[in-house]
Formats: sequence, structure tokens, C-alpha cells
Amino acid sequence: MQKIPMTPAGYQKLKDELSRLKKVDRPANVQAIAEARAHGDLSENAEYHAAKERQSFIVGRMQELDHKIALANVVDTSKISHEHISFGATVRLLDVDTDEEKTYTLVGPEEADIKLGKISIHSPIGKALIRKEQGDTVIVKAPAKTIEYEVLEIRFE
Repeated sequence: MQKIPMTPAGYQKLKDELSRLKKVDRPANVQAIAEARAHGDLSENAEYHAAKERQSFIVGRMQELDHKIALANVVDTSKISHEHISFGATVRLLDVDTDEEKTYTLVGPEEADIKLGKISIHSPIGKALIRKEQGDTVIVKAPAKTIEYEVLEIRFE
């Protein structure tokens, strides 16, 4: 099995979600199923069916999180060379065509969230940025178009 690169914060977020599912959501769901059973005929009991469906989701999500945690390769960015862009770097870029600045943090695929400016190292932009240095020009071949960026700043937080 291939390890999943992840920041310590991303790893902790998965562990926190798993803990919440085990300690809060699952016990509440068990209680909801018991209450719905007490209402009688299960074949026409919508509350019971909804609670059983929720139970299925919770169990599936717990298994998924267990799997991701087992495969996690938590990367300590303080031990990575900061001379060029690598996993965990926050990069400020200038789109050469539009003069628009963008800031991205390179993370593992499990942590990627474009709304938060976190992109996967496996994405087209992430792959193009790896090993680049401040001042370099980066050509990103995205599905829609080719984008040219200039690396303005690299920092590790």
C-alpha cells in the first residue's frame, strides 16, 4: 500500500474526526436506534430507517479514517530543505497573464481544499511547483489551459 503524505495538522484532523465519531456520533446514533425501536413497527418507522442509514454512514466513515490514518506518512516540514518548493511549502505566485497573485500551500491529497488555498502535491499545479525556487517561472498544463506563474515567495510555516 502506498503511504499518504500529510502534515501533522492534517493527521490530527483525521484523528479528531475519528475520535468524535467513536465517542459522540456513534453512541448518539445507538441511542437514536433504541428510541426508534421503542416506537413499534420497524417496517414503517422512518426514524428507525434514518438512524440505521446514519449508522451505516458512521461505520463506513470510521473504516475510511482508520485506513487513511494507517497509511499516513506524517511529514515534518522542519526537516525538509527550505531552499526550494517542497511538501508543506506555502507559495505566493503571480499569474503572468492576469497579474493576479495566488497563494497555495502544498499538502497531501487528503488535505487538499482549494477554498483554503491548500493544493495537493499530486495536482497539476503542485507537480509543476515541486523543486522550483523563488524567481522561477512555472508552466502549469491544466486541462482547460496552460498557465504561467512566477514564484514570488516560498515560506514554511
